[in-house]
Amino acid sequence: MWPIRSSNQTPDFQILFRKFPTKIIFHCLLIALSWLTKSTNANVVSLTSHDFDAYTSHYELVFLNFYADWCRFSQLLAPIFEEVSKKISVEFPDEGKVLFAKIDCDQDSALGQRFHITKYPTLKVMLNGKLFKREYRGQRSAEAMAQYIRDLLKDPIIPINSFDELNKIDEKKGAILAYFRSEAGFKKIEYDLLRKVARDLRDDCKFYWVTGPPVDTYGTADKVLSIKFKPTRSQPSSDNLEFPTDLKSYDELSTWATDKCIPLVREITFENAEELTEEGLPFLILFHHPDDKHSVELYTKIVNQELLSESGTINFLLADGVKFAHPLMHLGKTPKDLPLVAIDSFRHMYMFPNFDDIRKPGKLKQFIQDLYSGKLHREFHFGPDPASHDHGHGEEHNQLQTQPPESTFAKLAPSRNRYTLLKDEL
Repeated sequence: MWPIRSSNQTPDFQILFRKFPTKIIFHCLLIALSWLTKSTNANVVSLTSHDFDAYTSHYELVFLNFYADWCRFSQLLAPIFEEVSKKISVEFPDEGKVLFAKIDCDQDSALGQRFHITKYPTLKVMLNGKLFKREYRGQRSAEAMAQYIRDLLKDPIIPINSFDELNKIDEKKGAILAYFRSEAGFKKIEYDLLRKVARDLRDDCKFYWVTGPPVDTYGTADKVLSIKFKPTRSQPSSDNLEFPTDLKSYDELSTWATDKCIPLVREITFENAEELTEEGLPFLILFHHPDDKHSVELYTKIVNQELLSESGTINFLLADGVKFAHPLMHLGKTPKDLPLVAIDSFRHMYMFPNFDDIRKPGKLKQFIQDLYSGKLHREFHFGPDPASHDHGHGEEHNQLQTQPPESTFAKLAPSRNRYTLLKDEL
């Protein structure tokens, strides 16, 4: 029975409208109506700046398609995106697991600006409310995109229980190794925190959960769980840098792991070249033989010691000179001439004439500064300055500076055969 209200009492709905402005109530009703409509009518939902945050916050993984109706590539992708969403909804039917959403950037430019959209279509991922730095750039087929989602939802932590498994981990990639003394009983809270960070950094580091004999050798003696970072091109060691506190906070581990896993010097491959070029910063590249570790260590050391202040103006990269033989050919070189250092400004390539000179303090830094002062480009057109800061030696240096080849890495930027580019970044 409803309670009997006296005639002089104010009805509940009037109290509600006094406490909350009509606009707020109306806005909430619109969101609720939008939610119900989107939840029942489509595998792919259309989102706007009005409901984006409220809607996406309820899902573990959100796959976002930023598009424009007039874009030919967006039109081609639309039925494929719908097909993928149906396939994944069958495989992962749990409520709040996966959301496929599309944003019409012509109708809602605010979201396009918020997510820095410069081309259509752009496919981005949010996991546990956090935007992935890397967008999806793979094949636009239903199976390839579905497999990408499956991989994202897999446990990214690799279990290791023997020295044999530990010795086979990828040397070329940094690794976070959690050494766990299993006799203490499984640590679910700590494992879940590690897994969350591992998902964030899945493209930057490998994550391992190590048990068994290796723990006694490489783990910290007085800790049930010790977390250590293994740098690239190295094997696990008891001297590896250790996470300084007990694992209790996602934010602390995320900050520490991000700092370790995303180095100042990165490797460029054909798979990540489009992403790196889209950052819009020129490249300072060491071309090296894949078996040559010495030049990589020397270049990395000098960049970290002398060029940290330049990190916001140029990308420091390593390139396999055998795989990237084409840029070497443009420089008039072959893999036999490795190692060598060059700048690609996305217009021209400028070679640092003598690799051994990177050992001279300030030499490589001056080379970068000459790019930004216009000196390298000026010498390309008019020859060396009369009082030129000498990067190299004699006539060979003059020839290199007056005849730089065109950029080759600019051709690896997002292609007009795949995207509608809103503006030329390079």
